[in-house]
Amino acid sequence: MPLSAVIVDDEQLARDELAYLLKNIGDVDVVAQGKNGLEAVNLIREHNPDLVFLDVQMPGLDGFGVIKKLLDKKVTLPKIVFSTAFDQYAVRAFEVNAVDYLLKPFDKKRVMQSVERARSMSEVPSSSSDKLDTLMRMLESQKTQTSKILLKAAGRLFLVSEKDICFASIEDGIITVVTGGPN
Repeated sequence: MPLSAVIVDDEQLARDELAYLLKNIGDVDVVAQGKNGLEAVNLIREHNPDLVFLDVQMPGLDGFGVIKKLLDKKVTLPKIVFSTAFDQYAVRAFEVNAVDYLLKPFDKKRVMQSVERARSMSEVPSSSSDKLDTLMRMLESQKTQTSKILLKAAGRLFLVSEKDICFASIEDGIITVVTGGPN
């Protein structure tokens, strides 16, 4: 079943490019597009999409403001992929549980990875081993690029290089990651 998606960006060209890439990827149905944060809130409430591609910087209500407004209105959040030309918002995006963070200009391979990540998060693993398999598939999908993984420990967020991870396990729903790096 295709994922339903909403694209919100104040730049028409960015919306068009992303819609084109999603159409070519297939199995994603773009149900609506918006050009600002207020439209985003209304479109998300109206269409209840599986996935939203949301620009961080927009006039008026920015992407993070959209999340806050939806939470204030007690709307169930769809999976969010933030998009921007700047990487300075990445940690903040993951703090609000974003699925992914895309930098402009969009790259088809990265957009595909974001869609797959959202799709894998839609699958509800039934056991701890299934959860670990899902985590490992997500990690495997990122191996083509030098990547870092965002981990939360003791209320703090850490970016850990994938190459520094020595071991990962899951027990009783708790994921343990052992690193050999400085973190």
